[in-house]
Amino acid sequence: MRNPDEPRTDLMHRDEDREDRKEWDWSPDEIKRVGYRVIDLVAEYLTTLPEKPVFRPVPRELAAKRLDSAPPESGQTPDAILDAFQTELAPFPFGNGHPRFYGWVNPPPAVMGIFAEALAAAMNPSCAGGNHAAIYVEREVVNWFKQIAGFPAGSMGLLVSGGSMAALTALAVARHVKCGFDVRTEGLQTRPHRLLFYKTGEAHGCHQKAIELLGFGSQSVRTVTRNRALQMIPSALEAALQKDIVEGCTPIAVIASAGAVNTGAIDPLDEIADICSRHNVWLHVDGAYGAPAILSRRYAKELSALSRADSLVLDPHKWLYVPVEAGLVLVRDGEAMRAAFSLVPPYLRTDGQVDGVGGLPWFSEYGFQQTRGFRALKVWMALRHHGLAGYRKSIERDIALAEGLAAAIRPLDDFELFEPTSLSIVCFRYCPPNARDNQRGLDSLNKAILEKVQLGGRVFLSSTVIDDKFWLRACIINPLAAEADVQTIIDVVREAAVSVAN
Repeated sequence: MRNPDEPRTDLMHRDEDREDRKEWDWSPDEIKRVGYRVIDLVAEYLTTLPEKPVFRPVPRELAAKRLDSAPPESGQTPDAILDAFQTELAPFPFGNGHPRFYGWVNPPPAVMGIFAEALAAAMNPSCAGGNHAAIYVEREVVNWFKQIAGFPAGSMGLLVSGGSMAALTALAVARHVKCGFDVRTEGLQTRPHRLLFYKTGEAHGCHQKAIELLGFGSQSVRTVTRNRALQMIPSALEAALQKDIVEGCTPIAVIASAGAVNTGAIDPLDEIADICSRHNVWLHVDGAYGAPAILSRRYAKELSALSRADSLVLDPHKWLYVPVEAGLVLVRDGEAMRAAFSLVPPYLRTDGQVDGVGGLPWFSEYGFQQTRGFRALKVWMALRHHGLAGYRKSIERDIALAEGLAAAIRPLDDFELFEPTSLSIVCFRYCPPNARDNQRGLDSLNKAILEKVQLGGRVFLSSTVIDDKFWLRACIINPLAAEADVQTIIDVVREAAVSVAN
């Protein structure tokens, strides 16, 4: 029995341990102090953006410092680190939080999503599976999107990093289901006939990457003819499938767009679904950007055929404004998705009991990742904060702003508008009447204009190439944008054109 007068060596050692780990073991007061400063930085960053240039490139000396620095040997105080963030990082953002940023497909972050990121990091769960809160939040979020897209109860989904990983996941399931043999056991090396995929030239490049990574090679991709609106022509798809089947090939999947990132073009999904059904081909729909427009009155009917897809990609970090990374893949046949990825033997599988150690089947059985972050919380909190009604209003407003920009450009004699426009993307170029017959010159002129506009800091546009012509491109998925912000684009482009000419 211990003598009560003897010093407590265990407590002495604990105090020594505490000194050794003090930089890890924060007190409540210090967490609050630093946390409040972080919140002040977030608030300052978000609320002062409209007063600042949309884009400022990182100064060369600062970029060189980032690229050439050695790892820190000694730790720094939280305040020193936050000072560095405030002076060296925050002034040089990507720009997509600004109300006049219309480049690529990059919205500002939903504020509730920012807070969710911090809370998710504090919990820091691994979301491979198990019986803990994060798993049920992701299940709930997946179920919400199944309802939005019209997918059946037996479908399954995952939150992934973005559209590229979602496409890879979906096409891996298509490979498993449609190859006609056990591809997981046999692989593709012994196959004498060609296994094929079909898409238009508008399909995102991630699909070719996925097809190559899955072992098929780029020669397995058939490019289907598109119409003037850059939509897949169903009769051309039908003809391509029939020809390949007669020649002994096996069509695996058709990749259709529900809002191509170039122009917002929506393929005729119902007709394509009919063709895929007739030929027993997987229908994969890329709605990474455009699928949320199903919430709008304007596009609800056109996008209702999303419910017929075998797999669907939708990125909440695009038109639902959730902070990156937050991609989503849905697969109609949940058991096929599991069969394509699971390495758990049948006797260890959990099949729905919620009171055991295993709980529901693990998410890691439905995709490639084992360790997975708590992405679902920011989607869950953003959807609960804005509701479908709030998103519907914002998406319809983005569409209206894009239509207003197109309407303003259409009658101008020194601009050319690409038509038809779709969703919230407007492609156009500066095209003075005396230069319209010089396509090469127009391309050079608009490239120079784009650089002036981007570096000018008043608005931010990106670009694309359609029918071998260079176009300026505005993608309006920005709930902070006002009509005056969007209409500024015309004046800024004109001023850049004059500057380039001089």
